[in-house]
Amino acid sequence: MKKCFLPLAVATLFLLCARAQAQDKDFHIYLCLGQSNMEGYPGIPDEEKSYANPRFQVLAAVDFPTLGREQGKWYPATPPLCRPNSGMSPADGFGRALAAALPENIRIGVVNVAVGGCKIELFDPVAFPDYVATAPGWMKGALKAYNDSPYQRLVDMARIAQQSGVIKGILLHQGESNVGDPAWPTKVKAVYERLLADLGLTADTVPLLAGGVVPADQQGKCAAMNAVIADLPKTIPTAHFVSSDGCEAVADHLHFSPAGYRELGRRYAETMLPLLGAK
Repeated sequence: MKKCFLPLAVATLFLLCARAQAQDKDFHIYLCLGQSNMEGYPGIPDEEKSYANPRFQVLAAVDFPTLGREQGKWYPATPPLCRPNSGMSPADGFGRALAAALPENIRIGVVNVAVGGCKIELFDPVAFPDYVATAPGWMKGALKAYNDSPYQRLVDMARIAQQSGVIKGILLHQGESNVGDPAWPTKVKAVYERLLADLGLTADTVPLLAGGVVPADQQGKCAAMNAVIADLPKTIPTAHFVSSDGCEAVADHLHFSPAGYRELGRRYAETMLPLLGAK
């Protein structure tokens, strides 16, 4: 038995070292999750459809047939980043701003898994089966795209992403469907901690950035939730609130305009840069 153990241990160590060497420490990856504002509200301006920066990439979490994207592969981060029928989102502005602010040897990658109208419970590995079983009909298409488990799809894609780079942070934009829920911070903490555990990450190296919903100055229908989101660091010490005040919204007062998404994404980046040690 001892004769077999040493070679097996050496082989395992070799595989782990090979994986570590395959990872590019200069490829910074961010996981993005939430509901419709993280999906991106449909209506991508024509001038945005040609955006391409080789230093900003997206790992397709689903197939994008018309764009020629296959699930689990990297592509230039031209919107949409979430699913074929989604729009621009904070992830767009975030990646662009980081790429502009960081040295040219740093590349940015995002993995975006989001479902419009969902509660945070959809991303809870324990609670999601009951949530999916009672989900409204209009949500079924988005759920089917993720095999009814957005959380597992995010983990699966994150593991693929880890073969190429290093996960540096998690971006959350969710809360509209949990307005008035005092347990929301605790539920977010459970999702965050499970993600860290499933991906072998630690909170001190992978912060959580949570953005505000459409604010009161834009007549946001869920603006009251911003006070709850802003208090998230009290429950999660490594969480950071990203204010949405002044970010332009569309007429439904629930979603941001492309300009609003760009500004909100820029603020996510401004929040992340000091955490990376950047000036």
